[in-house]
Amino acid sequence: MTEPTVSPPITLSIAAVERDTGLSKDTLRVWERRYGFPAPERDALGERAYPFRQVEKLRIVRRLLDAGHRPGRIVPLALESLRELAEQTVDQPPRAPAAVADDGAIGALLQLIRAHDVVGLRAALQRLLADAGLSRFAADVVSPLASAVGDAWMRGQMEVFEEHLFTEVAQNVLRHALVMLPPLAQGRPRVLLSTLPGEQHQLGLLMAEIVLALEGCHCVSLGAQTPPWDLVQAAVAVDADIVALSFTGAMGPNPIHDGLAELRAKLPPRVGLWAGGTVPVLQRRPIAGVEVFHGVEQVPAALRRWRGQV
Repeated sequence: MTEPTVSPPITLSIAAVERDTGLSKDTLRVWERRYGFPAPERDALGERAYPFRQVEKLRIVRRLLDAGHRPGRIVPLALESLRELAEQTVDQPPRAPAAVADDGAIGALLQLIRAHDVVGLRAALQRLLADAGLSRFAADVVSPLASAVGDAWMRGQMEVFEEHLFTEVAQNVLRHALVMLPPLAQGRPRVLLSTLPGEQHQLGLLMAEIVLALEGCHCVSLGAQTPPWDLVQAAVAVDADIVALSFTGAMGPNPIHDGLAELRAKLPPRVGLWAGGTVPVLQRRPIAGVEVFHGVEQVPAALRRWRGQV
């Protein structure tokens, strides 16, 4: 009688773990030596192979690092202890929800994401877009929903592919709405938008472009992961008044800080540098000449200040 085949446990390569968690290969190796975690197995070629449970723990560790915890305190903790800490970390008093997307609406959207109902999610977002208008939809629906998705992922209540599903649908809805805008009288400031290398997420960037365009700015988007020197060249070429960057925490604190400092030093002094996102390093390690935004709802006031100075 033939014995049933037992599938080997799922493991990920170090490159796959880096993509999945946003933790660099160097960081993973340092933690392995310093803390004894992660503790990868070895594949047939002798390369590191990370069991799925370790990757799950690394995901939570990364989110806690983004929330301000130090690796020396959290990396050695057991998975269950990390989950408890994550619950405490994300259970902060929420900001007042907008009428267009209250807790019930956000909860219903999360259910559609967990059900992998792409059609239903797109239809629900389009209904909210029609009710709210594009500016409020970006600030009061997509932004809090993205935060809720991130919190659910941190709690272990959502998978990476579900987060990607949400991002893809939301970006498609936003891009279509942006293209369908009637021609606007675009003027100053001229804003160049991108992300730094290592930050591949573009949802925040797209929301910023929408708010800026509706405020009458001339926007030029380079998409994701533009090196600092190329950003400088592009800013000069398009006569940009402001370079706007978006961050999600996919990059580590030091690369974010160093990349902004390098870009600020290379840009002409007259060109403003704006950085948006909720990653703690933006608030905790300010850089002279870099204006930081917690959310796209702060952009209109910043534009009024800019226009009042020119």
